[in-house]
Amino acid sequence: MKYHAGLDVSQQTTSICIVDEEGKTFAERKVASCPEAISEALEPFAVTRAGLETGPLSVWLWNGLKERGVPIVCMDARHANAALKMMPAKTDRNDAIGLAQIVRTGWCKSVHVKSTASHEARAHLATRSQFVRTRCDLENQIRGVLRTFGILFGKRVGGFAKRAEEIIAGELDASPTIQAVVEALMRARANILEPIRHLEAKVA
Repeated sequence: MKYHAGLDVSQQTTSICIVDEEGKTFAERKVASCPEAISEALEPFAVTRAGLETGPLSVWLWNGLKERGVPIVCMDARHANAALKMMPAKTDRNDAIGLAQIVRTGWCKSVHVKSTASHEARAHLATRSQFVRTRCDLENQIRGVLRTFGILFGKRVGGFAKRAEEIIAGELDASPTIQAVVEALMRARANILEPIRHLEAKVA
């Protein structure tokens, strides 16, 4: 006898429905949304295939279940939802039943799930990009504040920090309030430079 499983994943729990070859519900479970708990719940049934929808936890769960030998497929949520709309009432239990039937019949579009390493690299690059944007925003804020008071930042040999120090020590000497504002912005900029250098070294 072949069994198929549908996994309806929410942030805290996952509803599991296991159906046989004829589509009859054989077992139902509700476990924590983590690879360990789900694989333990499926293990006694030796399912032929289990399926979950794309979602916030799908990458983590798919990779974790794959590592544990679960024959898991990730379904396009839009395609799955089109079929699930035919269920009499939308509940986690009914969605799990519907997903199990979709997996059994094969009426689903399988989505390629990138490896954990790929997502780590993507997170690395995205974080570096965010830090660089923040640094640029801080520099633009400093230029904008100074421009309001008639001070043009311009370009000087030695870079941004050296020019800012010249302005703080010279042209802002008579304005303690704006001097404090620019110093605070420069401290924030300095704090973000080290993470940028660290991430850029890893990218290189």
